[in-house]
Amino acid sequence: MVVVDDQELFRRGLTMLLGVEPDIEVVGEAGDGNSAIELALETVPDVVLLDVRMPKRSGLEACMRIKEQVPSTRIIMLTVSDEEGDLYEAVKNGASGYLLKDSSIDEVAQAIRVVAEGQSLISPSMAAKLIDEFKEISRSDREAGAAPRLTDRELEVLRLVAKGLNNREVAKQLFISENTVKNHVRNILDKLQLHSRMEAVMYAVREKLLDIP
Repeated sequence: MVVVDDQELFRRGLTMLLGVEPDIEVVGEAGDGNSAIELALETVPDVVLLDVRMPKRSGLEACMRIKEQVPSTRIIMLTVSDEEGDLYEAVKNGASGYLLKDSSIDEVAQAIRVVAEGQSLISPSMAAKLIDEFKEISRSDREAGAAPRLTDRELEVLRLVAKGLNNREVAKQLFISENTVKNHVRNILDKLQLHSRMEAVMYAVREKLLDIP
């Protein structure tokens, strides 16, 4: 994996802490968006940890370029920005994860593992922020039949995904197998014609598919 952040002290510290994890290997570091793209092309990493705010080229732009040129690489935005707009752009540009910098090193390491396995992950606080942002809209002006119909079980899965749970956690919560959760997520994406769990969550909130109390 590759770590990209313009703050050298933070970047080096993160690299050192992640290097202790037995199943994570940091193959390079970069301090700006342009260098991140070059490093991704050179090393073809499984995962890139990418800051949003960086010199020369923003992390959001770098994310889009890396996904265009190295599509197999999965990207986690790790940032101080809790702005919904940055989350939207990150998802649109191909990011598989979005974590805030107040996350613990254990949370970051686990996010890397989850994303490397092909799942997507939003920091629970950001997922909650997204839902809060649209709560009032979700309570009113619901247009029946305006969106694809999801089954009750699919809605249950989507609600838990919206809270930031991964497949294993959803399976445990609903007392079903992890493979069953994967199938439900795949069906949800097919019905909504979307490409990632993160897009599904934002679509569901925007289209008022979630019954949020």
